[in-house]
Amino acid sequence: MTGRVYQINVKSKAPGEHGLPKRSVDSVQLGLHGLDGDHNNYREDDMDGDSDQAVLLLPLETIRDLTSEGWPVKPGDFGENFTIEGIEYNDFSPGKRYQIGDAVIEISKSCPPCAYLYVLPYVGEEKGPEFLKTTLNRRGWYARVVEEGQVKRFESIAEVR
Repeated sequence: MTGRVYQINVKSKAPGEHGLPKRSVDSVQLGLHGLDGDHNNYREDDMDGDSDQAVLLLPLETIRDLTSEGWPVKPGDFGENFTIEGIEYNDFSPGKRYQIGDAVIEISKSCPPCAYLYVLPYVGEEKGPEFLKTTLNRRGWYARVVEEGQVKRFESIAEVR
């Protein structure tokens, strides 16, 4: 499977703010604990820096599906670090490794939807429960970093065996 990095998303630590939505950058250094310049409150505070959650990937195809269902999701809204184009959600699975830029990642687990998504302007408290049901098994995939490296926007992401 081969795709490309459609967008790279980061958010620096800001007191009182959630880690989403994230903003787009053109390139990033990917280290063992995630992307330089990106802070993930959940990973750091609740999961004690779990390296299995160093990176979150979300297919652009999933975003397009949700948009066609009436949810105006944009890349970075789910807090994903890499919005990927060309690899479908169900093509990812735990244990698969991917070369992404100069780095190598390994898919660790799917990301469940959570109440942090309520902060999105088109969700809120009222639509939150419906949105969480809609995004179940569609929120993205966590990955650990096997080899550190630079990643640039529009570079390929390809499965390695």
